[in-house]
Amino acid sequence: MASSGSDQRPVIGITTYVERAAYGVWDNDCALLPREYIDEVAAADAVPVLIAPLGGGAASIVERIDALVLSGGSDVDPARYGHERQPQTVGIRPERDEFELELFAAARVRRIPVLGICRGLQLLNVALGGTLHQHLPDLGRHRNHLPDPGVFGTHTVRTEPGSAVESITGPSVTVHCHHHQGIAELGSGLRATAWAEDGTIEAVEAQSVLGVQWHPEQTSGAVGLFAALARHATNGSAG
Repeated sequence: MASSGSDQRPVIGITTYVERAAYGVWDNDCALLPREYIDEVAAADAVPVLIAPLGGGAASIVERIDALVLSGGSDVDPARYGHERQPQTVGIRPERDEFELELFAAARVRRIPVLGICRGLQLLNVALGGTLHQHLPDLGRHRNHLPDPGVFGTHTVRTEPGSAVESITGPSVTVHCHHHQGIAELGSGLRATAWAEDGTIEAVEAQSVLGVQWHPEQTSGAVGLFAALARHATNGSAG
């Protein structure tokens, strides 16, 4: 484990992202992360460490953590999965894509557990050769995934019996979400293990990898997913 001394709690790295922020006398680009991620990792009896979106050094960072959380955020660049950008695809951050893909690759080499959340699920799917639907409303999917800007949607997710996510959430769970994209083709080695009522893939799994399309840090009972991540980090496997 990356922990040292008398503190044997696992260290969980969480990706951050750069956005413009104004506070006090400052109005500049900042590395941000919603506080709820930190609180949920801490509630799982793990040490949260925020990973600045730097260029390079991913392998060195991964050597210092016991598990990785790929946080939510803006759309993944469609060029990463060989598609042309559609007008609804916004907020692309090529540097973030590159760095987080490097982090995920390094985590796979070290075989540490990875939890992908919303964009994080989409990114790990792309990393493994999968593709994305760039705008779910174009497919007639329900608006509960993204009811309005700045508002979380709520809907029910059903899970596959015997899956890792089912062992954490049960056969169904009501979740909070905020996304307009979703998985189209699954990446190599991934299997879908949860779905929304409209068929949108809501969770994927592989060895040492779990991705969810919803925001567990915004969902009642979220600590279950983070506690499972911390437990697997302590055991050295994501099962």
